[in-house]
Amino acid sequence: MASPSEPRSEYEYRRDARRAALATADGRHRQVSRLRLITAIGGLALAWASLDREVFSGTWLWVPAFAFVGLVVWHERVKKAQDRARRATELYDAGLARLDGRWRSCGPQGDDFVPEGHLYASDLDLFGDGSLFQLLSRARTRHGERRLAGWLLSPSPPEDILTRQEAVDELRPRLDLREDLALAGEELRAAVDADRLAAWGQAAPVLPSPAVPVVAALASAATIVTFALYAYQRIPGWPLVAAVALQAGFFFLVRARVTEALRGVDRAASDLGLLSDLVQRLEREPMTSRRGAELQTGLRTGGSPASAAIHNLRRRLEVHDSGRNLLFMPVAIVLLWQLHGAWWIDRWRARFGPAVAAWLDAAGEIEALSSLASHAYEHPEDAFAEITSGDACFEAEDLGHPLLAVTQCVRNDVAFGDAAQALIVSGSNMSGKTTLLRAVGTNAVLALAGATVRARRLRLSPLCIGASIRTQDSLLDGRSRFQAEIDRIRDVMNRANAEPPLLFLLDEVLAGTNSHDRRIGAAAIVRGLLQHDAIGLVTTHDLALAELDTAGTGTIENVHFEDHLEDGQMTFDYQMRPGVVRRSNAIELMRSVGLPV
Repeated sequence: MASPSEPRSEYEYRRDARRAALATADGRHRQVSRLRLITAIGGLALAWASLDREVFSGTWLWVPAFAFVGLVVWHERVKKAQDRARRATELYDAGLARLDGRWRSCGPQGDDFVPEGHLYASDLDLFGDGSLFQLLSRARTRHGERRLAGWLLSPSPPEDILTRQEAVDELRPRLDLREDLALAGEELRAAVDADRLAAWGQAAPVLPSPAVPVVAALASAATIVTFALYAYQRIPGWPLVAAVALQAGFFFLVRARVTEALRGVDRAASDLGLLSDLVQRLEREPMTSRRGAELQTGLRTGGSPASAAIHNLRRRLEVHDSGRNLLFMPVAIVLLWQLHGAWWIDRWRARFGPAVAAWLDAAGEIEALSSLASHAYEHPEDAFAEITSGDACFEAEDLGHPLLAVTQCVRNDVAFGDAAQALIVSGSNMSGKTTLLRAVGTNAVLALAGATVRARRLRLSPLCIGASIRTQDSLLDGRSRFQAEIDRIRDVMNRANAEPPLLFLLDEVLAGTNSHDRRIGAAAIVRGLLQHDAIGLVTTHDLALAELDTAGTGTIENVHFEDHLEDGQMTFDYQMRPGVVRRSNAIELMRSVGLPV
């Protein structure tokens, strides 16, 4: 087990080991390919010598035939080992790329999980290319991706956060588990429709009566007995005709229900087969955390492991499919093999079908937890948040933006809610104001999902989040940027009326209107939010807004970011300082590029 303080060296070690395994598998692949070719040529030569020239007995042809079949089986195993080593190498290459900040455009983006009009998903880059979801997700099932997305989109209750933190901490060092899940589930995202599979399992049985197979067996027995008696000339032909007619009539009576019972079973068995390796791996992983143990219990039904139940379904389906064999088909027709198979499969669905959705949910949640554990492992300096009760608060030391590479991330201490209910952040464009808003919001999302945060320490209360950072105009909807912004701010203010308290993040508030209206409107907005015990940040480069009058409804502190003009270039240190920004280099910068100001 790797030390959590050395993710890079462990990833490099494992990648190199998988590369060596891949090189070995590639060599064996070439070796077996040559042996297959030699065996095929030798077999043809032996066939010519024995059949055309009669040098050898034709019995010797079995030797190259058996040898070729053995080589084919060996070749399949070599190709599987080759594929596994290749995918494991790619897995650790991707991990190293994340450590280097080269993870964008790789992996699922999760855009389809975002409900329209969400109060912070687009503002905080939770989904899409270069998003938090893309950075975090290691899930291979749709349920796993959906569970992770749900945690990011909706803050969790404190009890859930704490149990999730415990599970993430337990899974953090388990690289073997994450590698096995990644390799076992490689085909799941593309091949398995989890919603359809769950719906198949929850469908009601269509052959519920145990009398169906009994009657079918009696009808088959009657046909067989009358046929035997007729063959030995013990009875005339009409009893046989009657028995066949009754059997056929019974089958046609239940045929529609047989067809319904078998509808979708091939696809469901295939999906469950792909899922079984992942489920089996999860079943044998020891988990002592409360949530981890609960999820493993969810992979059992009536004391039977999910993987064993899936294997049982596949065995039943194989028995049913044997009735399609051309040699066995006449017997299968007489025995009503299709009906018995359908009833047997329907019994499986009656017993285990309702649990399929629970299996998918449990596997999906473990995948989501494993995703958070992987992120925690790769960033050992990140901490779990302390979830506190009482008044709304957000207090962070060395807070940074989790989407930035560690080497590029400038950290700041940020605190509001206790001493000050809100911060007004002033400074020029590109000085770091918006990045601070997103760092606060994104780390709050991580903390309230149960993940580690990009901070040395973070203490916060249960919060809901509302942001107006990235509002856009819409030509098709006939909305200006200002209209879009005030619509979003209205939604944020409406959310402040509910529990838990609101964390608001307003960037360049009301920038689309004149300074007079902006000052009046901004003061009213902030006043309304503070009256509902909301906490948050408002950024501006308009110094007039740094003196907002909230009529004693809440305390506000001013902080700022500075810029420096050096050799005609604007530079920033991205360090937050107390107070209002007192100088701007914008005019000097405009002059330096030749503008007549």
